Amino acid sequence: MQNDDQNQQQLNIELSEEVAQGTYSNLAIITHSPSEFVVDFILVMPGIPKANVKSRIILTPEHAKRLMMALQENIYKYEALHGPIQINQVQDNSVPMNFSGPTGQA
Repeated sequence: MQNDDQNQQQLNIELSEEVAQGTYSNLAIITHSPSEFVVDFILVMPGIPKANVKSRIILTPEHAKRLMMALQENIYKYEALHGPIQINQVQDNSVPMNFSGPTGQA
């Protein structure tokens, strides 16, 4: 008799070389509708008044919550090894937290 683990299909995830290098972001703006969460990752450079969205990820509400829980778990593990992550309050109010749509939260 097979157990549930054997009945599940294995998912092979491929990571291309280009994607594996990643994209740096120092600002995230999150908006949502009844059916999806949109996370825009942005790179803001000091002294430059324009910033472009580097990546946009669209999630179902269920996947957004799973992502939040996974981030919480990983932050807990990180802080257990390296100490608390300090959050510095942004002193420069020139970076808008809402480019359009509902108020973003990051």
